[in-house]
Amino acid sequence: MSVQEDKLKDIIGHAKEYGFVFPSSEIYDGLSATYDYGQLGAELKNNIKNYWWKAMVHMHENIVGIDAAIFMHPTTWKASGHVDAFNDPLIDNKDSKKRYRADVLLEEHMEKIRAKNEKEIEKGRAKFGDSFDEATFRNTNPNVVRRSAEIKGIEDKMRDCLENSKLDELKCLIDDLGIVCPISGSKNWTEVRQFNLMFATELGSVSGESAKIYLRPETAQGIFVNFLNVQKSGRMKIPFGIAQIGKAFRNEIVARQFIFRMREFEQMEMQFFVKPGEEMKWYEYWKNFRMKWHMALGFGDKNYRFHDHIKLAHYANAACDIEHEFPFGFKELEGIHSRTDFDLKQHEEFSGKKLRFFDPETNESYIPFVVETSIGLDRMFLAILSQSYKNEKLEDGTERVVLSIPPALAPYKVAVLPLVKKDGLPEKAREIIDMLKLDFNTQYDEKDSIGKRYRRQDAIGTPFSVTVDHDTLIDHKVTIRDRDTMLQDRVLIADLHRIIDEKVNMRKLLVG
Repeated sequence: MSVQEDKLKDIIGHAKEYGFVFPSSEIYDGLSATYDYGQLGAELKNNIKNYWWKAMVHMHENIVGIDAAIFMHPTTWKASGHVDAFNDPLIDNKDSKKRYRADVLLEEHMEKIRAKNEKEIEKGRAKFGDSFDEATFRNTNPNVVRRSAEIKGIEDKMRDCLENSKLDELKCLIDDLGIVCPISGSKNWTEVRQFNLMFATELGSVSGESAKIYLRPETAQGIFVNFLNVQKSGRMKIPFGIAQIGKAFRNEIVARQFIFRMREFEQMEMQFFVKPGEEMKWYEYWKNFRMKWHMALGFGDKNYRFHDHIKLAHYANAACDIEHEFPFGFKELEGIHSRTDFDLKQHEEFSGKKLRFFDPETNESYIPFVVETSIGLDRMFLAILSQSYKNEKLEDGTERVVLSIPPALAPYKVAVLPLVKKDGLPEKAREIIDMLKLDFNTQYDEKDSIGKRYRRQDAIGTPFSVTVDHDTLIDHKVTIRDRDTMLQDRVLIADLHRIIDEKVNMRKLLVG
């Protein structure tokens, strides 16, 4: 097991131990690829949602939010293309009996080649120092050039196979590259088959085809079918956006990697409606805006990258992912897509209702184009846990596990700790909590030694711990400890609100 795989295992254990994420239905031995968010996980999720909603809706005058129903008229999914085209190409290994997405196997193979190139580039940087020119090195180093050409050749073949449904050639490509099963190490593959990912159920008490509906596989269609309702009731002018946070469901056959890929998950999506011909300008705008949103968390440039789609979806004329380096490698965290006018045009055709925008300034009516940003809330949650989880060795030789969650997103902002459980200290601690709790989520903790309580707060990511001691009753001062530096200061109780707010206010993320 690699160091990174060990880290993921540690994160999963930590998440359960401290109430972030539990296996669903665990008393019944669980249910594959489903998880429950515990008391701290629910807080962290809500804070991530709040950060996204404020950045996307509250900070933009021309973006509003909705909350559409999960169940939709079944024709919605015929119009959107999901009934006919929402498929994954799957392949089984006959020895391990494990099933994989064929495109993911190929992408992981290319990533290994790409990693060799990055290693070669780092060697060049170390050798030439300040005089190193990365662009020239990439274009002239024979090994890097050869590998880059190899990656492009695989991408081109893969794109052709996926876009033209050449499943037999996709299988041949996997065979030709010698890709092996990660479990069995063998190349004993089945043919590639397509599998539709939608969950079907029945509406009402009568079973049959006429009662068949679907659990939504994405939240975007709820936005599109409400385009005119929002535009007219909100008197919205192009360009404008509609945002939504909600559950989606996909019958993932290869759900794995903890909460990274699940069958029930939550999305944060925004559809931005623009004038035809202006979509690429807005596509670039939203790419940059969304990357800045991620960077504001302070996890470092090296952990993010853009990745253009090898195969464009049937509705898109441009698409890329913001990839994040998880413990299992760079994977998609967020997608930015230029969806053209496909969705509104399809719903107009299937519903018989006009879904157009009338521009009074030009006196013309048209179907807007759409630029989408779509991020998985569960993946964002995992990205934050992955980057925040640290096992630190301290100067005195001891160790601590700390979650350095960005303070604005931390489940608890401050813990108030009476030094002892007597002499009026618990009562004073409760007074301080009452003073702070309207603005900050606070926790009271009186169990164990003060050192153990500090460690417990480090482990759940609480930015501040405030200790109430006997002197507090005389000088109205407390000891405030910073999670990240572990430094302690003696401050007036009257100054606590300001000190805490300076570090944990969402403003720090939104405006720097």
